Amino acid sequence: MLDDVDYPLAQSAATAEFSDVTVVFADGKADLAKLISETTKETFQSSSDIETALHNVLPRGAVGEPYQSEGDA
Repeated sequence: MLDDVDYPLAQSAATAEFSDVTVVFADGKADLAKLISETTKETFQSSSDIETALHNVLPRGAVGEPYQSEGDA
C-alpha cells in the first residue's frame, strides 16, 4: 500500500493517508499513522524511504518472537 501513493509525500500527508491502517507484528499491533508521525523525516521520497524511517520507530515486538535472538549459538 505504500507504493500506491504519489511521492514525494510530506509526513503530515502520509499520516493522513494511512490513518486507518493497523500494522500487525509478531507480538502486537500498531497504528501506521502514529508510527509515521514518530519518524524524523519531514518528506518521504519513496515507499522504501518510509519503510527505512519506520524501522527506527518500530516497537520491540515488531519482528520475530519476543526476546529471541538470532545467531547467538
